[in-house]
Amino acid sequence: MLIIGPHISISKGFSHAAKTALDIGANTFQFFTRNPRGGNAKKFDEKDIEQFQQIRRENNFGALLAHAPYTMNLGGKKDDVYEFGKKIFKEDIQRMDMLGIEYMCFHPGSHVGGGIEFGINRIVNALNEALTGNEKITILLETMSGKGSEIGYEFEQLREIIDKVDYNEKLGICFDTCHTFSAGYDIVNDLDGVLEEFDNIIGLDRLKAVHFNDSMMPFKSNKDRHAGIGEGEIGLDSLINFITHQKLKHLPFFLETPYDEEGHKREIKMIKDIVKSKF
Repeated sequence: MLIIGPHISISKGFSHAAKTALDIGANTFQFFTRNPRGGNAKKFDEKDIEQFQQIRRENNFGALLAHAPYTMNLGGKKDDVYEFGKKIFKEDIQRMDMLGIEYMCFHPGSHVGGGIEFGINRIVNALNEALTGNEKITILLETMSGKGSEIGYEFEQLREIIDKVDYNEKLGICFDTCHTFSAGYDIVNDLDGVLEEFDNIIGLDRLKAVHFNDSMMPFKSNKDRHAGIGEGEIGLDSLINFITHQKLKHLPFFLETPYDEEGHKREIKMIKDIVKSKF
């Protein structure tokens, strides 16, 4: 069964987001753990959460993905930004774990001039402070495009972070198709080779979720510009090959394409129809 859904706002509640997912033909969705541009986290409404959990159960939702806010940078030099990031990171892991959310992903961080190793060690320290080893949730490092001073655009960087974390059994990877293509991994012409490289360096068992996006920018551009499925440089055929690949098709796929709810509804239907007709 194809597990696919878009990013949906939880500003009107978790149950409303789950109903929206159903309305547009999705069986999962991604959401921000809190305001993506700020530090505020809404208090959970118990009735809303009960309805949300009931919808999940009754409609056999796939794994859900929470996304940490963009303001969080765990790799930089500014201590105030770093301490703020560590605080909300730890809080959100606990909050999402309490809700029974399967995965929470985050952008590893940008070193902002501190250097790759400095940034990696800062990220590792934050993870070691946040994880107790008793969590049920899995924390996912996202593959990045390599813009600016981003960390995580090479598989080796993600592997180094994982290796240095004490409770690294709680860590996995969210593979972003746009980012990874832009970082220089040729998922268009050599998907099998990219997956083999990923498996050799990180291990496919660590791959838990996919951000399923086309790319506005060309291969190896190190730019983070998402496009609708089939409307970018990766192309429809390559993305369908990706989502139906024997080693990937069981994963949950999350759309971060530039559409509203109606646009996502059309996109999900298109993907489902093509997959059904071909396979």
